Amino acid sequence: MADQKIPADIKKLSFEEALGELEDIVRELESGSGDLDEAINAYARGAHLKRHCENRLKDAQARVEKIVLGTDAKASTEPLDTE
Repeated sequence: MADQKIPADIKKLSFEEALGELEDIVRELESGSGDLDEAINAYARGAHLKRHCENRLKDAQARVEKIVLGTDAKASTEPLDTE
């Protein structure tokens, strides 16, 4: 699963949207409702949503780490290296 790309519709989601959908999937799977095929498809989508959320968090962390306190104690930012 690690080698599979995140579907385009998931990539368009904000962190909050993806997390909300992931929470809905978890609740649905925990309830045991639906048939096996639906559960498998929901689990697969949940895995993509989880990876998307992790990627968004890593990006946010990298941006936060670029915040630098100057000698005058004023916060400034540096460009994020996206490579």
